[in-house]
Amino acid sequence: MKKSLRVVMLMMFLFGLFVTSEAGLFFKQKKDKIKIGLSIDDLRLERWQKDRDIFVKTANELGAEVIVTSANGDAQKQLKDSENLLAQNVDVLVIIPNNGDVMAPIVEEAHRGKIKVLAYDRLITNADVDYYISFDNIKVGEIQAKELLKRKDNGNWFLMGGSPTDNNARLFREGQMNILKPYIETGKIKIVGDQWVKDWLAEEALKIMENALTATNNKIDVVLASNDSTAGGAIQALNAQGLAGKVLISGQDADLAACQRIIKETQTMTVYKPIKNLAQEAALLAIKMAKKEEVNLVDYVNNGKKDVPSKLLTPIPVTKENIDETVIADGFHTKEEIYISK
Repeated sequence: MKKSLRVVMLMMFLFGLFVTSEAGLFFKQKKDKIKIGLSIDDLRLERWQKDRDIFVKTANELGAEVIVTSANGDAQKQLKDSENLLAQNVDVLVIIPNNGDVMAPIVEEAHRGKIKVLAYDRLITNADVDYYISFDNIKVGEIQAKELLKRKDNGNWFLMGGSPTDNNARLFREGQMNILKPYIETGKIKIVGDQWVKDWLAEEALKIMENALTATNNKIDVVLASNDSTAGGAIQALNAQGLAGKVLISGQDADLAACQRIIKETQTMTVYKPIKNLAQEAALLAIKMAKKEEVNLVDYVNNGKKDVPSKLLTPIPVTKENIDETVIADGFHTKEEIYISK
């Protein structure tokens, strides 16, 4: 009887070791799975939906989990969202900031927890952010101005900037002015208005354009709009005055509606930023950061506090003449989608 009891106790002991070992392996595996926090400014915009989908798909394929939040254009909500992501023990935090200055404290908070931060597309300013990935945003502004100047290098121009809280909007304007300054100084181009659009909202751009048309008695030849949503709002106002297609207007992001407007010739151009490349590269970079692997980046962008190691991709101008060879050839939109409303 005693021998049987010893055998039973031995078996229980061995079973306990097995369970403990298996549990340890389970928790180790669970811990080894990388968890990425992705804090997005505003998923109401088509652009960010695409970034999210590609980023998450790429990260998942590489074995990482992604927790996504959207602030819906509210900087304070994004701050709280990011704090919640940190509380969920993410290994790395990726932020598309609504307001680069507002998000600076979250970088310090992340670093206190030994969590690195990647600024995605938009720079987090005045903070010790670890890395930044985006397109060459000064180049974006230069492309916009150059494409419009090809068609009209004089007359009355209206400048429609992006969100005043978005560092990228300032970079786009810097690029635009790099090209326009000589024309303005010689008087060939007259700037008849300059407004920034809150949160890049089309409805805000609509109001701004309506007021500008009233103030100038409809005497506007070119609208340098910094992205497609603001271009869309401005075109609504132009259309109401019978000016859509007569006034040149730029854009950015190659949104489907903008590409359709280009074919209909109510929008002159857009800037295509191969989002697939950006999102995939960002996911790869985030995983490297989580694994604490070496990251070698050759670009640097100053954010007011430091020169942030950066990866900057090249933007592409899109017009009616090359839309098939760019946006459609890349599979960003199909020909059927773009030409449907021709």
